[in-house]
Amino acid sequence: MNLISKIESLLFVSHKPLSIKKIALHTAASPKDVEECMHMLMEKYRDAEDNGILLVRNADQFQFISNPRNAEMMQEYLKEDISGELTRPAVETLSIIAYRGPISKSEIEQIRGINCSLILRNLLIRGLVDAKEDATRMEKVYNVSFDFLRHLGLQSTSELADFERLSALDLSGQEDVQSTHASSI
Repeated sequence: MNLISKIESLLFVSHKPLSIKKIALHTAASPKDVEECMHMLMEKYRDAEDNGILLVRNADQFQFISNPRNAEMMQEYLKEDISGELTRPAVETLSIIAYRGPISKSEIEQIRGINCSLILRNLLIRGLVDAKEDATRMEKVYNVSFDFLRHLGLQSTSELADFERLSALDLSGQEDVQSTHASSI
């Protein structure tokens, strides 16, 4: 696989801008080679009329965005996307966040076994989850929102069915030894 293809894929799946250094790290390429490829990609995605996706640069950060000329269509699609019923994967992800939050995207993906970027974006747009940077983990963590609790008529997630047992499970699905031991004392 060539470097330009790898960079395009990385930029496509990333929900935030990526630096040359970060791209170089994930593609195992030199920053100089990445910079050269970024110039080629900037040229490739420069024509706003013909592309649905644009590549934007802000200092040393790059990100794909949808073409602003398609904004009306995209808004209509997103409105439909967030007003419909939750998909099964979205419900599963929301349940994991409710029982395990605060939880990082990588932890959710470890449990589910798939990329959850789009699902998390949808849940954030719907106002069902909140995201914040966790300084100790050095990454974003997700929790259910007050709207989620209000919608279910709960005061806290601890009121969810079987909360103590399910929130104590480790990532492999086995009960946490300390929690099991503590509840037997």
